Amino acid sequence: MEEKIIIKGARLHNLKNINLELPKNKLVVFTGVSGSGKSSLAFDTIFAEGQRRYIESLSPYARQFLDQMDKPDVDEISGLSPAIAINQKALSHNPRSTVGTLTEIYDYLRVLFARLGKVYCPTCGGRIQKLSLDEMMDIILENAKKLKTEYTAVLSPVVRGRKGEYYQLLYDYLSLGFSEARIDGKKYSLHKRIILERYKNHSIDIVMDKVRVGDEGRLFEAIESAVDYSKGLVLVLFGEDLYNSDKNQEMLLSSQWSCPNDNFAFPEIEPRLFSFNSPYGACSVCHGLGKESFFADTICPECKGKRLKSEVLSVKVDGKNIYEVTKLSIDKAYNFFVNYGEKLSEREKIIAQNLLNAIEWRLRFLLDVGLDYLTLEREAETLSAGEAQRIRLASQIGSQLSGVLYVLDEPTIGLHERDTEKLLNTLKTLKARNNTVIVVEHDERTIFSSDYLVDLGPGAGKNGGKVMLSALTDEAILDDKKYNSLTLDYLRDKKKIKLPLYRRTKVTEKLQIIGAKAHNLKKIKVEIPLRKLVCVTGVSGSGKSSLIYDVLYKNLVKILNHSYEDLENVNEILGNEYLDKVVMMDQAPIGRTPRSNPATYTGIFTPVRDFYASLEEARGRGYSHSRFSFNVSGGRCEACQGSGYNLIEMHFLAPVLVECEVCHSKRFNRETLQVEYNGKNISDVLQMTVDEAVKFFDGIYTITDKLKVLQKVGLGYIELGQSATTLSGGEAQRIKLAKELTYHLGKRVLYLLDEPTVGLHYYDLEMLLFVLNKLVEKGNSVILIEHNMHVIKSADYIIDLGPEGGDKGGKIIAKGTPEEIIESKESYTGKYLKKYLMGDALQGATL
Repeated sequence: MEEKIIIKGARLHNLKNINLELPKNKLVVFTGVSGSGKSSLAFDTIFAEGQRRYIESLSPYARQFLDQMDKPDVDEISGLSPAIAINQKALSHNPRSTVGTLTEIYDYLRVLFARLGKVYCPTCGGRIQKLSLDEMMDIILENAKKLKTEYTAVLSPVVRGRKGEYYQLLYDYLSLGFSEARIDGKKYSLHKRIILERYKNHSIDIVMDKVRVGDEGRLFEAIESAVDYSKGLVLVLFGEDLYNSDKNQEMLLSSQWSCPNDNFAFPEIEPRLFSFNSPYGACSVCHGLGKESFFADTICPECKGKRLKSEVLSVKVDGKNIYEVTKLSIDKAYNFFVNYGEKLSEREKIIAQNLLNAIEWRLRFLLDVGLDYLTLEREAETLSAGEAQRIRLASQIGSQLSGVLYVLDEPTIGLHERDTEKLLNTLKTLKARNNTVIVVEHDERTIFSSDYLVDLGPGAGKNGGKVMLSALTDEAILDDKKYNSLTLDYLRDKKKIKLPLYRRTKVTEKLQIIGAKAHNLKKIKVEIPLRKLVCVTGVSGSGKSSLIYDVLYKNLVKILNHSYEDLENVNEILGNEYLDKVVMMDQAPIGRTPRSNPATYTGIFTPVRDFYASLEEARGRGYSHSRFSFNVSGGRCEACQGSGYNLIEMHFLAPVLVECEVCHSKRFNRETLQVEYNGKNISDVLQMTVDEAVKFFDGIYTITDKLKVLQKVGLGYIELGQSATTLSGGEAQRIKLAKELTYHLGKRVLYLLDEPTVGLHYYDLEMLLFVLNKLVEKGNSVILIEHNMHVIKSADYIIDLGPEGGDKGGKIIAKGTPEEIIESKESYTGKYLKKYLMGDALQGATL
């Protein structure tokens, strides 16, 4: 078996005909400046080809149910294994998806509660035992007496909410001598043919007998028959007009679970009863959402956000119902099940041991990747990109696959340095199972822990795509051999991200947050100095996003917009008079469709269109600036409606995105493309990188001033017309920053950024810090949620939350300058920050 992955002639995107050999069953790190081609090589070439080959090995019938992939632009790849990608994409926007459902832990919980749960009556709270036939008789007679009715009908619920036509079943009961049934609430005669929709859920109750209440012998026989045919259930109707009786004249009894005190009867206790995605377990008001509606955040008044029916929550394991278990943090849930397993009897252990092993196993993996603070009921759409990726990683470890190629995209996102070690141990566990792990990463500790290092460059975009370094990591870092590798220069300390010349320590204006209590925040008081570069730090789950987004941003927007809405999760925010505006820049995409691109989002395309409309050729033809838009009729190619491509469905094969036969990917019609400037038309401009466009439009300041802002945030390599769907989260965030710098730059603005260093190389970090400091120098305030120690050491002021994640977090552990933070004995940030400050001294006085 080949022990190497050999790549020959990789040319996708900006890759320059790369030839590369990678060792198998090792931890391989791909690094390089942003836009150098790391993802193009790791994901779009190596992973894509591995996945494509696996899918192509399946039958045509199986392939039609799977996503198809085009062959990447590469001559040959040998030594490939089946490939699995674990990237930064959000897990799910479905509000029904939770950490528990994604990791399959909730599925095991449902089985555990169905098999070993103790049932309690939701009405009286008493323990429910199985009913004997005599007990059923007593309950029916007592209820008939209360309702003052002489007649009762005994029915056997033989089908409850299941799909099918049931023609044979109904015929069988007719053969047994039964003549009537209630189907989906309506009366039917079994002597007539009954046609039911095959793919619709049905409930069928066979009428055993209609009995006068005083005839106890006949009533007992009917009950006994009903229990036999339905395997434990009896449905009793009271009254003269039995089929039109309302719900208080209808009673469901069970020989399995029914409360003899208040007649409450459970349906069959099975795993689907504990699912909030099933009508049998879900709250009947919110249908399992936990909210009033799909688009509202208001908690459901019926279930109070618990998603399940009250009777479901009356089944308990070790004193907790299934919702209470999912509310536990991962570390507490792990301890709960370990302790529960020790209390089981020998019989219970036989039933539950495999279930508990599966649950504890998965919880252990979540702990190993630093997610101890999450809860199983946490909605998937609220997870950060880093948390989502580590959940996928934990699931992969649980699968125990071997001989697989894993490709990961910056798995350390959102991780404090303290937790990075746990993640690295997890990656080593994958490797130890004879898997190859390729990681696209900038984190120093991950690079130093790798077996093999590949550095792409030397620059970004068209200036990248070459292999600058391909060697064993230890040899590359420790040897004196010269490589033309910018990354290696930083790893060898030949280049450094230096400390700022001075820190802005003088405080004249500040924000005061009093009583912050969102999520795990412990009603804390926080003072944030303004006109500074401030970093909010802490281990994962310590409350950073809760403080900055849920408390500060949401409430400042209300205050600055003079809203009459009450403040949420905080008692008071003071100092807002020093601000005119607050801007939150996250990593959400700048557009959901391929038509969105950096040129249109930042507004650069508007002066470009105006410029082309002002050219003599355009004026002579009577073209306005709308002629040069690919989104409206007139100048665009109508064959592809300005997209440049057409999507062709290929039935069993992958849908193919083919070049438009009319415009040949240029988006515009022939007449529009005849308008040129220096030999380039409007389509050519969209294919230029930012750096190329700056040179091309030299002297046209309405365009170049905006382009240079993109250069300042390290995005000179992206194409102006690049599809928004191909941009990373970090690139999208920096494009938003560039838009702010272009249009709205003023004073008294508070900028909030969540991990802006995602996807950034050392070289890019320096440019980002330059831009952020420029914002502050203009009289604005910048607050970053950050884990990158190079950025943290460059801050004027740090607010460190902790000490741990989840319930053990939410407090201020330390605050002050980086030099003050490293003196704190309780701060994990201070502990790891110390080595980044050692050997570097501030080059000037503090201001």
